Amino acid sequence: MTTMPYVNIFTKDIKKLSKFYIDVFDFEEDVALRSPIFRGIRTSKSYLGFNAPEAYRLLNLSDKADTKGVKFFLNFDVRSMKEVDRLVALAVKRGAKIVKDPYRTYYNWYQAVLTDPEGNLFRINKRLPGKWKASDWNK
Repeated sequence: MTTMPYVNIFTKDIKKLSKFYIDVFDFEEDVALRSPIFRGIRTSKSYLGFNAPEAYRLLNLSDKADTKGVKFFLNFDVRSMKEVDRLVALAVKRGAKIVKDPYRTYYNWYQAVLTDPEGNLFRINKRLPGKWKASDWNK
C-alpha cells in the first residue's frame, strides 16, 4: 500500500506558520528535520512540512512561486463537536479567519472551514454517527 507521510506547505514564514499548527492542534516539531528552509511537525499519522520560499528554486518550481488560488486544503479530524468548537476559537485567537462557522454537513459531519494566518484553507471535522444518502446532496 502507498502511504502519504507528508503534506508540505510553501510559506513565507516557516517558523510562524508551523508554530500556528503546533499551538492550535498540539502537534510537535520533529527538530531533527529542521533546516533553514524547512520545519516538520508530527501529526498522529503523518507530518506537515513547511517549506520556505527558497524551496521553490530547490525543487525547480521557481515559475510556480506566485501561483494564486486555493490549490489544497488540510483536514483535521477531532473527537467531538465540542472539540471542533474549541479548536475553531483557538485557531481564530492565533490568527485564523473563519470561512464557514461550524455546521452539520449533508454527509453528517460537523465541521468548520478556516484559513490559517497565511490564507491556506483548512477544515476541522468530527464525523457523526449514522449514514448519509446521496439524495441528501440537494437538501
